[in-house]
Amino acid sequence: MKTINVLGQIVGFIVLIFVIALVTLRFQYSEADGPSILFPGGEMTSGELHVGPEPDWSFTDEIYTVDLQLNEPMASRRIFIIESEGKIYVVSGYMRSLLGRIWKEWAFEADAGNNEGVLRVNGIRYQRRLVRITDGDVLNGVAAKLATKYGGAPAPASEEVIGNTRASFESGSTWVFELQPR
Repeated sequence: MKTINVLGQIVGFIVLIFVIALVTLRFQYSEADGPSILFPGGEMTSGELHVGPEPDWSFTDEIYTVDLQLNEPMASRRIFIIESEGKIYVVSGYMRSLLGRIWKEWAFEADAGNNEGVLRVNGIRYQRRLVRITDGDVLNGVAAKLATKYGGAPAPASEEVIGNTRASFESGSTWVFELQPR
């Protein structure tokens, strides 16, 4: 019985150290210039601020993740990017789950109107406004790109794959935001 008690204390101590390390890292990254892979970051200040006409966003097909910052509340995260028909989009999954409510607070903030921010791609910062898209033909292109770029579906995506992905958008399980210039 004494061995089990000692073993429980050791396991508890290891778990406590792990939790303290995670909390410390999260706090440290909250002030960082951009996010890490695991933790949200603070205000993105490095990188040239883009001025001028919109770029041809098709180059983002070769980029897996970008940094996205909301201005209110000030926080940045690493996120997928999708280009479709010359416009750029970000998606947020798990929105109808408890995990989504905890992990994806940025999407709820953007949908509530706190939608101004900054996108950083290849060291260039772009001022953006996140506008949630819930319907329309544009979702077909976003669904096709999401399925092939991140879902492993062969290109071009089949109508069935596009329909299944779009159903996730329409049910509210996955939210789509257009990153409009501001």
